[in-house]
Amino acid sequence: MHSSDEDTLLEFPCTFPIKAMGPADPDFVLHVLALVREHVPDVPDDAVTTNSSRRGTYVSVTVTVTATSKAQLDAVYRSLHADDQVVMTL
Repeated sequence: MHSSDEDTLLEFPCTFPIKAMGPADPDFVLHVLALVREHVPDVPDDAVTTNSSRRGTYVSVTVTVTATSKAQLDAVYRSLHADDQVVMTL
């Protein structure tokens, strides 16, 4: 699959929210942040928001990054999808 910035409507650099859902565990939030920082190292701690599911079983973690390319975003999503703790990404 070819991934170039011309294949997207986004203009880089841009602010982009990355959302991952998984178990409602404080370590999950830190885990998602660590996975994102592998590809976007300068993400500040305050760029993370969370929202618990109705029953409190799951948590959604949104990390807002400054993306520099489609390839960078693709790499973040590949890491999240490959992780066993991540149930879903948006």
